[in-house]
Amino acid sequence: MEQDDRKLFVLDTNVLLHEPLAIYSFKEHDVVVPMTVLEELDQIKDRKRDVSRDARVAIRALEDILGGKTTPEEIVQGVKLPRREDHGDACGTLAIFPDHQLEQTESSLPLNNNDNRIINTALHLQKLHHPRTVVLVTKDINMRLKAKGAGIILVEDYRTDQLIDDIRFLTKGFHQFSGDFWERKEHVSTETHGRHTYHTVPVVEVGDENFYSNQYLFDEDSNFCGRVVERGNTDLKLLDLGKDRLLNLDAWGIRPKNIYQGMALQALLDPDIDLVILTGPAGCGKTLLAMAAALELVVERGMYEKVIVTRNTPEIAESIGFLPGTEEEKMAPWLAAITDTLEVLHKNDVNPSGSMNYIMDKANIQFKSINFMRGRSIQNSVVLLDECQNLTASQIKTMITRMGEGTKLICSGNLSQIDTNYLTAVTSGLTYIVERFKDFEGSANIYLNGVVRSRLAEFAEENL
Repeated sequence: MEQDDRKLFVLDTNVLLHEPLAIYSFKEHDVVVPMTVLEELDQIKDRKRDVSRDARVAIRALEDILGGKTTPEEIVQGVKLPRREDHGDACGTLAIFPDHQLEQTESSLPLNNNDNRIINTALHLQKLHHPRTVVLVTKDINMRLKAKGAGIILVEDYRTDQLIDDIRFLTKGFHQFSGDFWERKEHVSTETHGRHTYHTVPVVEVGDENFYSNQYLFDEDSNFCGRVVERGNTDLKLLDLGKDRLLNLDAWGIRPKNIYQGMALQALLDPDIDLVILTGPAGCGKTLLAMAAALELVVERGMYEKVIVTRNTPEIAESIGFLPGTEEEKMAPWLAAITDTLEVLHKNDVNPSGSMNYIMDKANIQFKSINFMRGRSIQNSVVLLDECQNLTASQIKTMITRMGEGTKLICSGNLSQIDTNYLTAVTSGLTYIVERFKDFEGSANIYLNGVVRSRLAEFAEENL
């Protein structure tokens, strides 16, 4: 490939923190890391936060390529990327650019902060290598705007782990048919195994929808509701559930208020589904259903030994990590949604406070920080991972790989309430796992359509 055909990608620090091995993601093109990025990684690597681990992994990846007998001249010119099994198409070069040697010019930004230095590096390389394509890659929206204003022609977000372009195309976990599902279904075979009834329907009679494992199907006019058990080239095998049965499911005294909650509760109570992903607007019942199902499975049915509740707590290590108290006590401010849910579940008891304490002990409910979950192996538990929309794909992968034998993971989140820097609805780890796991036979995903918290919450969700 000619030199001018290969692009030159300049990486910002947040790209390497989002994906520590991002240097291998640009195929045959060349990668440049400004010296300022190394300085920022050095400042981050010793912090007592989960992001520090990503900084250290990125630094080691750079050292593996540029360390050893590589000369300073070679590092500036670019060193060929080594072959990796998981990145077989990466065949460009990696270089470190000494941006501290750049001088202030009339066309450059003031050298008073790190973002400006990185932008100036891209400007310098764009001028130096013209007409070769130079691209600045950053997850910082404001930095992308500044870079465009400063004169960089191509500025992009890091989209390697982005699976959809618009959140409207995110898999909802169900498909609704108009009219009656059973109309014009002429070649249906039905069989019963125990208390379960299965229907096998030709795909051509169902429609040209791309159905997948554990997707729920229901219609407008009849009582039909089923779950895809198996999708072949010509046939679709469905587990017959029925709307009435779903709406009469019960978990810890909680019954579904609509068909979406019914589908969610069916997945939550099914021991064959190891991962349940709940998405939807505020007030749709994600946390309430997850907690009720967890208590039902642990206390009433005895299928699991304990309930572990966790969520991302970016400030815990630096703000209250050194104050007295157990991990559960320190986690309390971040997990108020869970304690609120427990109060709702026991509000009609004679002694609600005593009931909550008894159930927390009986169900062995443990509050944990995601920052301290790395390296653990969780067995025979129901794990509730709340506020997943604020996690990256890498962080969620870390959590899922902690799950051992006999453990059920429930992930929930609202993609319209992302608080984390550099994440959007389409780049959130929650979106990533919804798309990655949608055809995995051990997982189910349900978008809880509709707000049931209150008419005030419903009006706010629709009109604000």
